[in-house]
Amino acid sequence: MSKTVKRYVYRLPEAKKNLFERLTDRLFGGLEMNWLTVLLMAVGIAVVTTVFICVRLFRNTSFERMGVYLEAWFFFAIIIMSNCRKPLESAVKTFVFFLVSQPLIYLLEVVLFGYEWSVFRYYRYWFMMTLLTFPMAYAGWYIKKKNWLSALIISPVLAFMGAVIHDCGAFCTRHFPRLLVTCLFCALQIAFYVTAFFPEGLWKKIAGYMIPVIVIAGMLLFVPKLDMRMQMFLPDDPVLTEQASAETEDASIAEVTVCSTGKDSKIEIHAHDFGTADFVIIDGDSEYRYTLIVYEDDGGHTQIDIRKR
Repeated sequence: MSKTVKRYVYRLPEAKKNLFERLTDRLFGGLEMNWLTVLLMAVGIAVVTTVFICVRLFRNTSFERMGVYLEAWFFFAIIIMSNCRKPLESAVKTFVFFLVSQPLIYLLEVVLFGYEWSVFRYYRYWFMMTLLTFPMAYAGWYIKKKNWLSALIISPVLAFMGAVIHDCGAFCTRHFPRLLVTCLFCALQIAFYVTAFFPEGLWKKIAGYMIPVIVIAGMLLFVPKLDMRMQMFLPDDPVLTEQASAETEDASIAEVTVCSTGKDSKIEIHAHDFGTADFVIIDGDSEYRYTLIVYEDDGGHTQIDIRKR
């Protein structure tokens, strides 16, 4: 009879958890993270990432970002860390995961998709990140404690996810639904990490969610939409004198100045926002009128065109 009661009491708290909480418990502490699992994760994720990078179907999508940006790799690293028993195990297994997966991506690009071996020059960045995983995963293991130390350790990750949501969300509003998956994935990570690693209590959980919210709000209020400088030749290649000056009709889009004169006359553009703005180059009795177009291409890169009016 006593055994039956004990079994009932043990299962009662678990029964109160909703599906999301049970999934969180499973991902971050309920998996067997042995060496075979780590190596299978490294190889499998490397294969999937290579496909996302190389197959045209995924070009300029949230899936292609997996091979370039960090948000997905934080997720994999935290899964490994939270399922290890000791800090040193966390550090070693996370380090090996990155040491296997990252160079394997470049190798598969060469072997399966015909890339040149020179693609390995991009591995230098990921090699530096791989070296950093050892101390970061050692300290990161303490997120399992579910106290204020774990909250402090996971807070930079929450702030990073908030910054990604801001950047990708801004792009998504201009090119909907592009990068919507990235925004949702980062929001899901925030919910996972606050649920799994923040101390119990409503206000403590709210404090966790406020970290990315504050980052997003701060970036909306204080970070300019665009801050880009570029030097360009004018489309009709006029030969300007030292007296030449530029006047821009809409300085909120961009400011234009003459930066070099003579045979190789160029202007400098300081772009602040996307849009079009007319400007004129006044050089003595001569005037040269142009339209400046600042836009974002499908890859999220800022481009500037100049057209003669």
